[in-house]
This record gives sequence, structure tokens and C-alpha cells, in this order.
Amino acid sequence: MGPASGDRALPALKNPSESARKPPSIGLALGGGAARGFAHVGILQTLHAHGIKPDVITGTSMGAVVGGCYAAGHLQSFSEWAFTLTRKSILQYLDVSLSGSGLIGGMRLARHLEQTLGRTKIESLATRFAAIATEIDTGHEVWLTRGRLVEALRASYSLPGVFAPVRIGKRWLVDGALVNPVPVSAARALDSRMVIAVNLNADLLGRGGTIASHGFDEDESPDEPTVEFHWRERIGIERFVKRQVFGGAGRPGLATVMIEAYNVMQDRITRARLAGDPPDILISPRLGNIGWFDFHRADQAMRIGAEAAERTLDTIDEAIEALS
Repeated sequence: MGPASGDRALPALKNPSESARKPPSIGLALGGGAARGFAHVGILQTLHAHGIKPDVITGTSMGAVVGGCYAAGHLQSFSEWAFTLTRKSILQYLDVSLSGSGLIGGMRLARHLEQTLGRTKIESLATRFAAIATEIDTGHEVWLTRGRLVEALRASYSLPGVFAPVRIGKRWLVDGALVNPVPVSAARALDSRMVIAVNLNADLLGRGGTIASHGFDEDESPDEPTVEFHWRERIGIERFVKRQVFGGAGRPGLATVMIEAYNVMQDRITRARLAGDPPDILISPRLGNIGWFDFHRADQAMRIGAEAAERTLDTIDEAIEALS
């Protein structure tokens, strides 16, 4: 017999032990890594196919882009666009600007994202989402949890020196990997009971060691800090700029120095932050052979990501069972 009219007491549960087993809220922390970030697509698709759907997504740089597209329900269209990228087609998204605070303005890529995401706001997403950025003049870690999704993604992937900073809420913001490359802490703060993190740079083996004794050898020639040249007489200006940017004759170019320095910094910060706040599950795709700007290899990165997710499915299921 049911409760009397007006009685707000709930009827007894038929199977209390079964009803009490509620799965934990799942947070997904997606790390940065430029073109390697396409692996996030394969990971999300694999988890989704096995019924593992995050309640919270936090992302840095490319992790924010992929996570934001997933949260907005546009991961499929994003992956289809990624498959169309070639070495040549990538150039159409590079609006080079030597007059601003970055080599690339970033507006062409932003317009493409806007065609996909429209004027979607973060607070309207069904999945809680945060894009991680860095305030350039204070070093503050900024969690973008409201406002236009496209602008949040732009700020999170604005690699200093390459993309111009993005102004949001009176703050100039750049890539979040400067402070939090794999944002586990943000996922926990947004009430995730279990956090699955993805580190795209774990496959960079043999890096970050210590060379205990090193110095200048007598048979070496001193490296000249500057190169004297008369471009009208020796080389054209285009060849000179190309040599300075891409390097040559055993000397690293500007692009190589920036990327490798950023790699070192991100690797050290990632290790420190994951050691201090480890995730419950860590997915580490083997992406060491894919460069930061190999955007034309999206299909390969997605496949590697899917394989990495497959390897962790049993561990994820066990963690969900233990925390339920």
C-alpha cells in the first residue's frame, strides 16, 4: 500500500544495496601537446564507445580544443576536419603577422572554430568544462569556466611567441601549459570523484637527465653570437629569414629553439604537478614520433590515442567499481 495522500515520505527501496551503488563522477584532464592532441579524439571516442562519459572535462591547449568540441557535441565534425589537413592546407590557417605580439594572429583558426562551435557559452554545456590559460603579466593560472567557448579555447592554445595573446575579462592570456600542462587539479576542484588524465608527452624518453660535467673544449672554435651578412650581395631576404627561423649548418633555428625549450619546460612542470596531485588513471599514448606541428598526421595520432585508451579500459572499470 502506498503512502497516504499528502504523505511526503518515500516508499521503502526494493533493493537498497543495488540502488546505493552510484558510479563516481568522472573527470577527464586533457593535456597539451599541439598536433599530438589529436590523440585525445581517439581516447574520447573509445571511452564513449565503452559507456565511459565524463561529467567534467578540463583541458590545456590542444586538450582544451578537443575537450571543448566534445563537450559541445561537435567532436565528430572536428575529427572529420582533422582528417582533411595536409602540409599545404595547414598554411591557410596561419595568418602571419610581424606587427603584433605573436608570429601568427590566430584569427583564421578562430573563425574556423567559430563556424563549428558558433557562439556557444561554456556555462550552457551539458558537461562541466574548464579551459586552462596563463595570465601573461602575473603568471596566474586562469580557469576559463564561463563566457564564449571559442575565446576560451583561443586563450588556452596561444603558444607564446607563436600566437598572439587573447584578452578576456581585462586579462591578457596565453597557453595554459605554462602553469598546468595536465589539469588534474582543476578536474578535482570541479567535483570529480575519479580523474582520468591524459599526458601526451610521456613518450619523450631519455629527456630531462643531468649532465654532471661539461665545458668548453680547447679544440672547439668559439660560437659567434651574431652572423654578419649583406643580404643584397650574398642571399635574398627570404632565404635569410628561412635560415634564421628553421636553422641550418648545425645551428638550430628560432622555431626549433622555441619548441624544444617549451618541450623541456612542459615536461618538467608536468612531472612535478602529476607527482603532487596524481590522477586516479593516467593514459599515456606513445606519441614520441609525432612532432608538435605534424597536424597532417591526425589519423595516426587518433589511432594511437584509441589504442592507449583500450589498454586502460579494464583499469578504469575496476576504479569505477571500487569507487561506486
